[in-house]
Amino acid sequence: MHPCNPENQWCYEDRITICIPRARMPIPNFYRWSVNSSNKAEERTNSGHRVHIPAHALQRSKRNDSNSTDYVHITMAVLNSSLFKLGPVRGSRSGEVLGQSVLAVRVGDHGVRNLDQPVRIAFRNTNATERGTCVFWKDSENKNGEGDWSSEGCITALIHGEFVCSCNHLSFFAVLVNSQLSLDPVNAANLGYISYIGSSFSVVFTTVTLVMYTCLRKRHFEQSISIHVQLTGALLFLHLSYLLSEWWVWHKADGAEGHVCLAFGLILHWALLSTFTWLAIEGFHLYMLLVRVFNIYVRKYLLKLSLVGWGIPTATVMACCFSGVYGIHSFYMTGANNGSSTDICWISSATDSSGVVVSYITVSGYLGLVFLFNTAILGVVVVKLWGQRGKGRMWKDWATVLGLSCVLGVPWGLAFCTYGPLSLPGLYLFSIFNCFQGVFLFLWFLALSRKGRPEHSSVKDSSSQKMMETNFN
Repeated sequence: MHPCNPENQWCYEDRITICIPRARMPIPNFYRWSVNSSNKAEERTNSGHRVHIPAHALQRSKRNDSNSTDYVHITMAVLNSSLFKLGPVRGSRSGEVLGQSVLAVRVGDHGVRNLDQPVRIAFRNTNATERGTCVFWKDSENKNGEGDWSSEGCITALIHGEFVCSCNHLSFFAVLVNSQLSLDPVNAANLGYISYIGSSFSVVFTTVTLVMYTCLRKRHFEQSISIHVQLTGALLFLHLSYLLSEWWVWHKADGAEGHVCLAFGLILHWALLSTFTWLAIEGFHLYMLLVRVFNIYVRKYLLKLSLVGWGIPTATVMACCFSGVYGIHSFYMTGANNGSSTDICWISSATDSSGVVVSYITVSGYLGLVFLFNTAILGVVVVKLWGQRGKGRMWKDWATVLGLSCVLGVPWGLAFCTYGPLSLPGLYLFSIFNCFQGVFLFLWFLALSRKGRPEHSSVKDSSSQKMMETNFN
């Protein structure tokens, strides 16, 4: 028999029932006691987790045990989730283990399954999240020490800030939390259609816009047009790589994980970061034109902007690639049997905390900075237009403000509305505005090309209109 150390894999499965605590080395997260099989059993761990085992489960274990006594032994331990090695083929569940805590519960020397009265395990919600799923550890069929998390036979409820798992068997239990929003199949399908259709249209319209910009550059070269061309190119790469990533996962089905999917995830990440960077450059260029009007000459200005616009995303994804964070990412749906997911080649959801950190820093954090900066620039533009044209004239420029919002990527800020009670409407708005962003840019370009000859009603209007034209025409 082996001493029970929570960091020792000998405590796995059946061996946990024969773990013996060292007399002089008490284990704070290991519990063993005996209880009469006609009574229920309850226990609380030092971590704040609670277990309720009905008498029915104890009696079921008693029938499987040859011991004639009325008492049964209950063994419970809190283990670190790092002891559980996920296999290469992932099931329908993924995410982070809440608090990295896995609660092992065993009664007697044999497994207890198919209970009429469920066992209840309450996990303290250390992450203050409402998105959690009760799971248990399921060994792989080849018995090589690997496995996966499964929610079969378990029901999840969030009661008074605790995740309460009601399961019809005893095993190694945990709660998987996912920072992404879980959707029901109907809304997931609707958002999928919006994304596919919107991205397809954006690919077409960004291509047309690039052709139009190229023709415009041949007639007269301006720095603003060159910046617009590169932003449009980044958007084209973004929507095209998204569609290719989705197509590859759909085409390869269960065998999508591999070098090709890794490459698609890297390209998609690079295209997204490039889009964010060029949105920030649009805001910076607008600041130079409208705020620093008389001091905007910078030597090799476009070359420096291009190095920033393409260099920062490239360096970031290369660093992420060496850390091995790319692969299959799963978005989960609720309301289906045992849960189901839709996958994409992106930052892998199977990389534990590293993928989450990369996603928060390079996507959420970077987007937040770009959004705040460009929103401030848009506010400055609106104030200048209001002051130079007057309140009455300002309301006629709503199309210009909306166009600026699109060029500066303000709708990307809707990503921060996908949390909380308005998460579902936020997802729909985010998908519509950003998946169709290529179409909106094309329409805005057409509108500006038709307003190429401004009215010069006053000196102030002429100066303001000239600045706007210089930047956007």
